[in-house]
Amino acid sequence: EVQFVESGGGLVQAGGSLRLSCTPSGFISDEYVTGWFRQAPGKEREGVSCISNRDDKLYLTDSVKGRFTISSDNAKNTVYLQMNNLKPEDTAIYYCGAVTRDIVLLHNCLEPYEYDFWGQGTQVTVSS
Repeated sequence: EVQFVESGGGLVQAGGSLRLSCTPSGFISDEYVTGWFRQAPGKEREGVSCISNRDDKLYLTDSVKGRFTISSDNAKNTVYLQMNNLKPEDTAIYYCGAVTRDIVLLHNCLEPYEYDFWGQGTQVTVSS
């Protein structure tokens, strides 16, 4: 089974920054989409950002635009989520997921149902 390792979570004060990393532990595909999602207690999993390892297309949900940035280091097979100006409402478990498909063929890469592979998640807690 394909697995992922997420890292970079932790406890931070409001206004602080964290950088999350997502690295697959096994081969996925020559082309795939990686997405960052988050899930707070009692809430559904929501899409935060997504990016293709081939295409230059990337997407961010409106609530994080101007604060978060997604990037891909294909040489390291790692996708990063740089989170700046964190707010308490950003508190959640953050998961990375992947799907082996061209990003332009997805209906919406911010929808969890599009993804086939998931990591175990990393906790992000923002205090105020």
